[in-house]
Amino acid sequence: MMRFIQKMSVTMMILIVAATAATATDISGFVQGLYGYGSDRNNPVPSELSASEVRLQMRIESYSDAAEYFGRLDFVYDDYLEPEYRMILREGYLKFNIGNNVDMKVGRQVITWGTGDLIFINDLFPKDYQSFFAGRDDQYLKSPQNALRTTIYGRPGTLDIVYTPRFAPDITPTGERFSYYNPMTGGYVGGEGFIMDPTLPDAEVINGEIAARYSKYIGTIDAALYYYRGFYKGPVGMDPATMTAYYPGLQVFGASLRSPVFGGVFWTEGGYYDSLDDSEGDDPFVPNSSIGSLVGFERAINQSFTANIQYRNSMIVDHDRYLETLPMGSNEEDEMYHLLTSRVTMLFLMETLNVSLFGFYSPSEEDFYGRMAVSYRFTDEVTMAVGANFFEGADPWTRFGMFDRNDNVYMKFTYGL
Repeated sequence: MMRFIQKMSVTMMILIVAATAATATDISGFVQGLYGYGSDRNNPVPSELSASEVRLQMRIESYSDAAEYFGRLDFVYDDYLEPEYRMILREGYLKFNIGNNVDMKVGRQVITWGTGDLIFINDLFPKDYQSFFAGRDDQYLKSPQNALRTTIYGRPGTLDIVYTPRFAPDITPTGERFSYYNPMTGGYVGGEGFIMDPTLPDAEVINGEIAARYSKYIGTIDAALYYYRGFYKGPVGMDPATMTAYYPGLQVFGASLRSPVFGGVFWTEGGYYDSLDDSEGDDPFVPNSSIGSLVGFERAINQSFTANIQYRNSMIVDHDRYLETLPMGSNEEDEMYHLLTSRVTMLFLMETLNVSLFGFYSPSEEDFYGRMAVSYRFTDEVTMAVGANFFEGADPWTRFGMFDRNDNVYMKFTYGL
């Protein structure tokens, strides 16, 4: 405990000294307690809790005419299983200009682009789904990465280039806090002996990630083109020699449009996923290439009621070859995957009471994931929230059915600093 406090104090001093050296400084943050309970007694994880933690987040932003510095530090006491103290640098970057048309951002940062609401086609920056399922704030769905980002502005449009030296994967349920369906055992697994530990690409320069976006407004339409080269963000490949999951190579070409229409906002997005480790589509242990698309529309019904709807699909390329090489007894994926989502947000009591519902339903895989949250702001500083996550699936190997044992409810108290 003392070592944790010492580290925390030294780190805060470094940040404050760095911040006060600049022209202007903003310091803010929050303290938050999150407590969750897993409601499925058949869940094979080692604890009935889904969350039990206290978090202090400090944000420091300093800026001058020459540069801008931003830091976001989390100090966490987590006793989900055993008491544990963690200090997490979520963001710490320096931003500066080169001339009048080039911005550079260097350091640990959270990056997001694309048009979907909790659906990501061309946003291939890491996500933290464990935080998402546990009820942490939505900001924790986006996981930080160490990156060099260059933005070039000009009359033809804006070009963003992001280079990530070390591959940054998604954080997915591993069996420690949330269970998952294991096709090798034919059942839901979790706890000691079933903690998933996928193999990361070697730490070599050639295994860095590169992502690019070119965007331009055409009238009221925000249009963009995307490129990515790196790896699948989830451990979707399997080494048959060691039976170990890993991250296969991936290249993505995509495009998106977003525009106001009919009193609301319409968006569409598409991408071609080029599976670099299975270009012929004949390796049953690596995903085939695929084509995905998304359309969505959101509108405010009145000042306190907003709703949206999205449809996403994905088609496996060379599906016939995929079926020919699929090992006997394996679970078979359809050529076309369909997903419908909807978010509803309602505000009451002078916007101090917020009710949010978000549902994912796949008619092709017959599975469902629902999120609900109700939050009440007692004062400008104090907020209380309760929420729940529900998973259902006709089959256990589908995208949401594989987490069917992880239904949970949670409470969250936040004090803004």
